Amino acid sequence: MKKKGAEILVDCLEDEGVEVIFGYPGGAVLGIYDALANSSIRHILVRHEQAAAHAADGYARATGKVGVCLATSGPGGTNLVTGIATAYVDSVPIVAITGQAPLELLGRDSFQEADTTGITMPVTKHNYLVKNVKDLARILKEAFHIARTGRPGPVLVDVPKDIAAAETDYDSPPEVNLPGYKPSYRGHPTQIARASEAINTARRPVIYAGGGVISSGAWEELLALAEKAKIPVATTLMGIGAFPGDHPLALGMLGIHGLYSANKAVTECDLVIALGARFDERATGPLSEFAPHAKVIHVDIDPAEIGKNVQAHIPIVGDIRLVLNDLLPKVKEREYGSEWHRLIEEYKKSTVVVSRMRSEGDDRTAKDRQGCLDPIRVIDVILRTAGPEAIVTTDVGQHQMWAAQRYRYFAPRHFISSGGLGTMGYGFPAALGVKAGLPHTRVVSISGDGSFQMNIQELATARAHDLGVKVFILNNGCLGMVKQLQHFFCGGRYSQSCLLPNPEFTKIAEAYGAKGFVIQEERDLEETVREAMETPGLAIVDVRIDPGAMVYPVIPPGKGLDEGIFS
Repeated sequence: MKKKGAEILVDCLEDEGVEVIFGYPGGAVLGIYDALANSSIRHILVRHEQAAAHAADGYARATGKVGVCLATSGPGGTNLVTGIATAYVDSVPIVAITGQAPLELLGRDSFQEADTTGITMPVTKHNYLVKNVKDLARILKEAFHIARTGRPGPVLVDVPKDIAAAETDYDSPPEVNLPGYKPSYRGHPTQIARASEAINTARRPVIYAGGGVISSGAWEELLALAEKAKIPVATTLMGIGAFPGDHPLALGMLGIHGLYSANKAVTECDLVIALGARFDERATGPLSEFAPHAKVIHVDIDPAEIGKNVQAHIPIVGDIRLVLNDLLPKVKEREYGSEWHRLIEEYKKSTVVVSRMRSEGDDRTAKDRQGCLDPIRVIDVILRTAGPEAIVTTDVGQHQMWAAQRYRYFAPRHFISSGGLGTMGYGFPAALGVKAGLPHTRVVSISGDGSFQMNIQELATARAHDLGVKVFILNNGCLGMVKQLQHFFCGGRYSQSCLLPNPEFTKIAEAYGAKGFVIQEERDLEETVREAMETPGLAIVDVRIDPGAMVYPVIPPGKGLDEGIFS
């Protein structure tokens, strides 16, 4: 049976089980949108293509499925790039489909022509320019396979307008056959035996759990390993939710804004068991100072990550869940109460320092600060009121770090944030993607006044598609993290970090037909947060926080994780 390329594309998406697409139409994808009109797939029209990529990313992180976004050629494709790069660094499976100028016009600076595959090559796991309509079905099947297998990541398929319009006989493509792409899932038995011996003989072991634990679905195996061998667990930003935050063995998040308990434990340990983590500088600080007394076991499905930043004494390439299943029977059971555990308890007592809110960088009196809330207190109330079943997304900045430090729930895929790329403007559209994928789940977006304004237009998307996200804007009138860095490292010279005058966010919410709230006093905090959570549909809460509040600890450049500024 003959079909147009656009129809084949939509059929392939349906065959892959795609339920929702986030996109924005244009001339080069008219045929695809025409075919989508007759499809069972739900299309969510965003108001900017970047938001489509972020929404597909949030959908993928929350559901574990492949997220899909669609944009036209030229600026449509280039507007996706930040979202694709965000997914790439954080290993999120999305398939981005872009329109392209007709094949015969490529290379002639045609209208809305851009080398989309060339532009996105560094930030995709793989990408395709479709040159023959007969290859389209095979390419799409390969794209989804590559995105979801091995180390997950984004794949882009660039479809010229004439390919979408061309007709060919369509049959479902055969099974994927990619001889050069064979991810290793089972760890080598010898390396697993070496790892078990190292764990059994270590006196001060620490598990360093990254986002790979969540990607592989290995949180139960991680808990089993920690409890059997009584090993403390530190997580990266991406690993939050992989281990219960209130567990006696939980150290919290490590890194330059991590908790003292995690940073000190890693510095003093004699064995690091790294699971699905990249050893990036935000987590490790200077590599020369990271875990200086420790051997390193590194488990990762991507062999390129092992040894890239830190030498692994025992490297294991494989899926973390499968590796831990093979490792667990070989690990000896231990009792809690060793000298190491006593030290861990001491480190945890010192973590309280991180929770203090200090107002630096301004000379206001206590009276001047009235009407400005403690952001730590605000975050605690939001998280407690939202509850452990809620999915929390964040933007990037101080609010992100406060939320990461205070999140205590054991809820994999429930704390969603841009890690490696640090993308402001991510949190709100990502929350919309989460809500589209899990419509009956409470979704809370914690943002800053800077980040929220980067994709504020998506309020229209939320209203149009009944995506009832609860947004909390920690409003300090400035780019808080930039101001904090300027305080510490620029001698208090604040250059272009002030955002005032800010808009009245409640009025903007009402203009889009949403419910708006403002919180300025502590006495209103708990009641207003609860009211916003219980409000049907979209709610926007403007929370006025102290503009002098700091994120602690701060690890200065060149200093080890245990040499932070804590107050």
